[in-house]
Amino acid sequence: MATSLMKQTFKNKGVASVEELREMCLDLDVKMIGCQMTMDVFGFKKEEFIPQAEVAGAAMFLEYAADADVQLFI
Repeated sequence: MATSLMKQTFKNKGVASVEELREMCLDLDVKMIGCQMTMDVFGFKKEEFIPQAEVAGAAMFLEYAADADVQLFI
C-alpha cells in the first residue's frame, strides 16, 4: 500500500518515477553502486539488480568517491 501511495504522490506532484530516473541515469552513464552490507542485511543478490549496477563496500565506494563528482543518495 505504501508503494502505491508513494507512486501516486510522485505522479500528482509531477515527479519522475523511480523507473524514469533509473533510465535517465543509464542514458547519462551514471555509475550506480549498491551497498554490499545493505544487500547482505536484506538478503538481496546481485542478480536481482539491473546489470549496470555495481556492488561495493563502503571502503571501495569512498575510494572511488574521493576523486569523483558524486551525489550520495541514502
